[in-house]
Amino acid sequence: MGDVIPLQRRQRRRKQGEGRTLCANGRHRWLLEKGSSFDVSKGRLVTVYRCSRCGERRHEYQ
Repeated sequence: MGDVIPLQRRQRRRKQGEGRTLCANGRHRWLLEKGSSFDVSKGRLVTVYRCSRCGERRHEYQ
């Protein structure tokens, strides 16, 4: 008999969908974006976070 070659199809699918599945369920990986901005209308500093997987942004006022 010849050598048995393991298929890698399942591992690839799992890795491709991992980030999207987590973000779709609200489990983002938030990273702080460099530089803080100032909101003139509210008179407060704004901290901006960005998800490293999907790119969604979240703003937090201080």
